[in-house]
Amino acid sequence: MDTVEEILAAVQSLPAEERERLLAVLAAEYGAELVSRPSQLELGAAFEVPTPVEEADYILVFDGGSHGNPGPGYGSYVLIRRRDGAQRVIRLDFEEEMTNNEAEYRALIAALEDLIARIQRAGRDPAEFSVEVRGDSALVINQVVGKWQAKDVRMRALRNQVRALLSRFAGYALHTQAREESVRLLGH
Repeated sequence: MDTVEEILAAVQSLPAEERERLLAVLAAEYGAELVSRPSQLELGAAFEVPTPVEEADYILVFDGGSHGNPGPGYGSYVLIRRRDGAQRVIRLDFEEEMTNNEAEYRALIAALEDLIARIQRAGRDPAEFSVEVRGDSALVINQVVGKWQAKDVRMRALRNQVRALLSRFAGYALHTQAREESVRLLGH
């Protein structure tokens, strides 16, 4: 049986059109959220970072951790609508064992899924909006933007899920922020 790296290398060696078709089939088979724009799912290539967003429509601040490392995971996020300052803090209990880094990713994924769902419930398309993502996890931010590698298979899968969700927006920016700012907004 091939290892994950061998399978990814084989997929990456396919012509671009075949690779995108394969990824679209995988997305259809295993869930539409896996890949919304197949060309943006990294298989070893550099992630395309969009033009920086001057003033995003939404600000999303996330944080996560575990009681022990690994341990029961938890997280939280706040979504802030820039036009009127409306915001909502959401607390998460993942009810499973995970590392702090996995909990950070899971909180970000939950926040992006929530924002997309809210936009869609309002009868709009996420592609009409931009989002600025802030967090104190240098690992998550730097892996998502491609500055740092995601060598662990679980981290790579979570990173790719975040990238697929971000690709649904018209634009986005990711920034690390001081831990104190996350605590001020989220309470932990």
